Amino acid sequence: MINALGLLKRRRFLPLFVTQFLGAFNDNLFKTSMVLFATYEIFANEKQESFFNALAAALFILPFFLLSALSGQLADTMDKARIIRVVKIVEFGIMALGCGGLLLARTGQVTLPVVMMLGAVVGLGIHSTFFSPIKYAILPQHLEDEDVLGGTGLVEAGTYLSILLGTILAGFIYRSIPLIAGTTFLVALLGYISARMVPPAPRLGPALTLDYNPLRASWRLVAGTMHIPRLFLAICAISFFWTIGSVLVVIFPPLVKNVLTSDASVASLVLAIFSIGVAIGSVVINLMLRGHISARYSPVSVIAMGGAVLAFWFVANRWEAAPAGTLYDIAGFVSHPGAAAVLLTLMFVAIFGGMFVVPLYAFLTTTVPKDQTARTVAANNVVNAGAMTIGSATVAAITALGATASQLLLLVAGMCLVSAWIAQRLHRACD
Repeated sequence: MINALGLLKRRRFLPLFVTQFLGAFNDNLFKTSMVLFATYEIFANEKQESFFNALAAALFILPFFLLSALSGQLADTMDKARIIRVVKIVEFGIMALGCGGLLLARTGQVTLPVVMMLGAVVGLGIHSTFFSPIKYAILPQHLEDEDVLGGTGLVEAGTYLSILLGTILAGFIYRSIPLIAGTTFLVALLGYISARMVPPAPRLGPALTLDYNPLRASWRLVAGTMHIPRLFLAICAISFFWTIGSVLVVIFPPLVKNVLTSDASVASLVLAIFSIGVAIGSVVINLMLRGHISARYSPVSVIAMGGAVLAFWFVANRWEAAPAGTLYDIAGFVSHPGAAAVLLTLMFVAIFGGMFVVPLYAFLTTTVPKDQTARTVAANNVVNAGAMTIGSATVAAITALGATASQLLLLVAGMCLVSAWIAQRLHRACD
C-alpha cells in the first residue's frame, strides 16, 4: 500500500482520478478568478470584500446541505459512472453562466454580473454535491480493501494539486475574461472525456425508494448515520476541519490585500502554498499509517495545525506594509524579510490539516457496507455543509462588527482544539 502511486496505472482508478483532478481545477480556476476579480476590480473596502467572499462560500456549500441526501441515494441506487458523466455535462452550462457574469462586470455593471457569478457558484456547489459522494464511495467498489487508504490519499492529494494549478493560473489571468472562459470550457471537455472512461460501478444493494423532500431526506440520512458512535465522531471531526477551511478561504484574499499589502498574484501564491501543503500531508499520513486506516495521528495533527495558525497570525501581524497606495507583487513579496516565515507557517498549517483529514475520509468509506458508502459520505456532507455555513455566516457577522481578517485567525486556532478533542475520542473508540 505504501506504493500507492501504482494505483495511477489502473483503469479502475486513473480515469476517476483524472476526472476529479480536472473538475477541482476548473472549479477552483473559476472561483478564485471570481474572488480575485471582485476583491481587486469591483470592491474597494475590506468589509465588502470579506462579506462577498463569505457569501460566495455560503452559497457554494448550501447545495451540500439541501441535496446531499438525494445525491447519496442516487449514488447508491444508480451506476456511479453514469452519474459522473451527467455531472460533467452540466459543468458546461455552469461555466457559461459564470463567465458571462465576469464579461458583464467588465462593462461596469455590478448587480447583474454579481448575481450571475454567485449563481454559478451555486451551480458549482450542486455539481460538487452530486460528485462528492461518488469520488469516495466508488473507491471501495473498484479497489481492494488494502488500497482504499492509498486511493483516498491520492484523490485528496490530486485534488489539492489541481487547486494549486487552478489557483496559480487564476492569479495571472483573472483580468482576461475570454481566456478564463476558453480555459474552463476546454477543461470541462477533457473532464467529460475522462469521465466516459470510468469503469461501471453499478448498484450493489437492494433498490432504494428515493425521497425527493430535501429536508426530510437529509434528516433521515443524518439520523440513520449519526447514531453510530464512531461515524458520529468521524463526521463531527471532519465537519470542524472543513469549517476551519471555510474560514481560512474566506479571509485569505482580504488578509493578503490588507495585512500583507500584496496584489492578486500573491493571493494566488498563498492559496497555492496551502494546496501544496494539504497534498503533502495527504501523502505523508499514508506513509505513516502504512495502509492501516486509523485516527491515531489525527489529534496531534490538528493540534499542530492550530499551533501553525498561531505562528502564521504572529508573523502576519509583524509584516511591514508596502508604501501607502501600493501593493507588493510576487517579486516584492518574496524579497520581503518576512515572506519566508509567512509561507513556511502557512505550509505547515496545510500539511498538518492534510494529515488530519485523510484517514477520516478513508474511515467513512470502510466502516459501512459498500452499498451504503455513498449515503454515508452524503450524510457527512450534510453535516459538513451545515457546519461550514455556520462558519461562513459567523465570519460575515464578525466582520460586520469590525473584526479584521488577522483577528479571525485566532478563532481558527481555537477551533483546532475542538477538532483535536473530537479526534481523540474517535481514536479511543476505534483503535
